[in-house]
Amino acid sequence: MKIFSRFSRRLFSLAVVVLLTSQLLFTNQAHACTTFCLIGKGEVLFGRNYDWMVGDALIFVNKRGVAKSATLGDSSNPAKWVSKYGSVTFNQYGRENPTGGMNEVGLVVEQMWLDESSYPNDSRPSIGTQEWMQYLLDTSATTAEALKNADAIRITSDVKVHYLINDKDGRAASVEFINGKLVSHTGNELPVPTLANDTYAKSIDYKRAKSLSAATSSDSLDRFTRASVKTEEFVRNPKSEQGAVDYAFAVLSNVAQKGFTQWSIVYDQKRGRIHFRTLQSPEIKSIDTKAFDYSCSTPVKMLDINVKEAGDATAKFTDYTRRANRELIDRSFNGTDFLKDIPARERFGLAAYPEMFKCTAP
Repeated sequence: MKIFSRFSRRLFSLAVVVLLTSQLLFTNQAHACTTFCLIGKGEVLFGRNYDWMVGDALIFVNKRGVAKSATLGDSSNPAKWVSKYGSVTFNQYGRENPTGGMNEVGLVVEQMWLDESSYPNDSRPSIGTQEWMQYLLDTSATTAEALKNADAIRITSDVKVHYLINDKDGRAASVEFINGKLVSHTGNELPVPTLANDTYAKSIDYKRAKSLSAATSSDSLDRFTRASVKTEEFVRNPKSEQGAVDYAFAVLSNVAQKGFTQWSIVYDQKRGRIHFRTLQSPEIKSIDTKAFDYSCSTPVKMLDINVKEAGDATAKFTDYTRRANRELIDRSFNGTDFLKDIPARERFGLAAYPEMFKCTAP
């Protein structure tokens, strides 16, 4: 039995567009996010603050070998792909729409708001802004491969975001869409792998002209400056393992926004571990991403991001259920003023649509 009729899918896609556009528009007006990469002495880490009004989320273990089709963008030519890699993602408004995550080979993709974003309009298959991240995590092992795969599709959305990508070898890239073209900074064009809510070019120019002692506000450019200075200091004075993780959390604390930084996440890309804490549950938890079975013949796993106990949370993951996905969507919608009136039918569609995807493995 099909989960959606054609009419229902149109309603569902419209609801998700409203959801994501409204979410990120409000983020731009009131709150924001910060990302950075720490690279040195064999250590490769990615730090991310998620600043928002709602702190609920599920952490999902996504499987390899799954045939997928984009639900957002141009419905006449949706992007289609088969996941090559499993991943662990942080999802607030439903499965398959992550705010970011890391795949089983250590690639991390995260997004932030960017006013200047303007996406291409051409004949390539299309996808939404959050599905774009899942697509790259599903299909890419390295940053170079992610950039190549990004060229095969286009984003169709009113949601204005840019991205920071890093692989386990510490090769980072910023990805922006300016005047309808993908603009990436890598290598020498990305002297400091940090990103907030202005273009990379504007941010690095500001940092060069601004003293650290004056960059004290919570504005995007000041947060970028503080995080990038700490990123450079790590290169000069690297730490190992736990010291590096502690350093990353200290940087995240430095650029946090009181009362609105809902999650602080540190990806240890070399070891395949994720460390995180939340506003609701400030004890640091960790996940061993190498411990999961990513074959699509096994159940998708999930974990409440606000799990209370500190320490290793890997064994606390349970089997995915649509009910849990729907309850997450209800909590997040009900806690977000401009989403609380979206009707039950669209919420059901958002909760159910990942079950349309098929496992291609024997």
